[in-house]
Amino acid sequence: MSQPLEMTEKVTASLEKRTNYRWVVMALIFIIWAIACADRANLGIALPFMKKEYNISNTEAGAIISLFSFAYGVVQIPMGLIYKRLSNKITGRLFPMFMIFTSLFTGLMGTTSSVFLLKLFRVGLGVSEGPLGIGCTNIINRWFPAKEKGTATGLWIAASKLGPLIVPPLCVVIIELWGWREIFYVFAIPGILFSVLWMILVTNSPEDNKFCSGAECNYIRSEQGSMFKQEEGKTARRSYNLGWLDTLNRTKKVVELETIRQVFFSWNVLGVAIGYGCMIGISNIFMSWIPTYLMTVKGFASIKMGFLASAPFMGSVLGNLLGGFISDRLLDKRRKPMMMLGAFGTIMMMIALIYAPNNAFYLGFTLLLAGLMVGIGFAGYSVYPMGLASKATYPVAFGIVNSVGQIGGACAPLFVGMLLDAYSWNSVFLYMAGSGVLCLTALATIDEPQVEAEKAA
Repeated sequence: MSQPLEMTEKVTASLEKRTNYRWVVMALIFIIWAIACADRANLGIALPFMKKEYNISNTEAGAIISLFSFAYGVVQIPMGLIYKRLSNKITGRLFPMFMIFTSLFTGLMGTTSSVFLLKLFRVGLGVSEGPLGIGCTNIINRWFPAKEKGTATGLWIAASKLGPLIVPPLCVVIIELWGWREIFYVFAIPGILFSVLWMILVTNSPEDNKFCSGAECNYIRSEQGSMFKQEEGKTARRSYNLGWLDTLNRTKKVVELETIRQVFFSWNVLGVAIGYGCMIGISNIFMSWIPTYLMTVKGFASIKMGFLASAPFMGSVLGNLLGGFISDRLLDKRRKPMMMLGAFGTIMMMIALIYAPNNAFYLGFTLLLAGLMVGIGFAGYSVYPMGLASKATYPVAFGIVNSVGQIGGACAPLFVGMLLDAYSWNSVFLYMAGSGVLCLTALATIDEPQVEAEKAA
């Protein structure tokens, strides 16, 4: 009797109108992740005022900035295991709870009365926000069919750039109206509100949601494709040779990494991880230290500083879109060229910033180009391991890349503080250019997995 009943349910679901509620879920993911990324970025705008009030050195300021990334990186692997072991219904509720904790620690940053509390709350922010990224990918995996997961993931990545993009001008308005402490109070509110909205509107799976029709659930579950394999029934496009570029790019057929041991001992994985760490470090410096540079070195008022500090992240959004399009459409999924172009372009932009005049247009344009260069290869660091590892070992490969990336991102702001206490801003730009050189060198030594023609199903 169970078989006819099951068939009846399927027929009923097929006759229902297919809703698109998964995109409502995606909109909430986008907004919440943008808020979370804004919560980590707002310290950079408040930092000049904090330094003055607490009379702290650049090195100590760099340590306060870096504590977030260290805490964020440390919780990645443990939280991944927790998400894997706990039941789906429990993990579905973890996401908004961690966002609420993120908002609470953001608000607490405004209540601080000592440097010790600043450091403590910054660590709390990193520990709270660390699990959110894992939660986002978990929800996308459950709520979207295979052929839409790439689009959903792209929107999630875009949200991470939108947060830092809107932070500087918004923070400047808040400072002009009230003060630097109110930045953290204002930024704490949206995360709590949208977390409550999430608990009302989103369930762990589409099947449990009253707004998601049976037809949409069937559509989500019926997709059998994978980001590692061609969609069933479609003819794969054959790869083509790019001549001298493939020679320079070290394009070759590589042995698939099928065991964890192979992943850990792969120079290709470690090399791209080192490059990723360099670029995240540069991105974190833009986020945390550039507002201080614009105010203290270039002498811009807070309003002009706010708009100029947004320029790197505007460029980064453009770079993400342009780099993904070129590597997918024009380079037949070759990832190294855009990553190497990004590293080389970043070196050039850092040299340009050393000799930058006190001209708002020049600085804004140069910072925008610098952000574009950093962003143009960013997506490649996540996608590149897919060409090396099997589906089973890819999470481990990406985990290594992401862990080294977070360590690089955590160290960079601290090094900047130490350099500023000993030297000048020119040494900071030279350090960032040196990071670009290290990234370029590491990328030059890794292989580009050759695109193979797959058999049509």
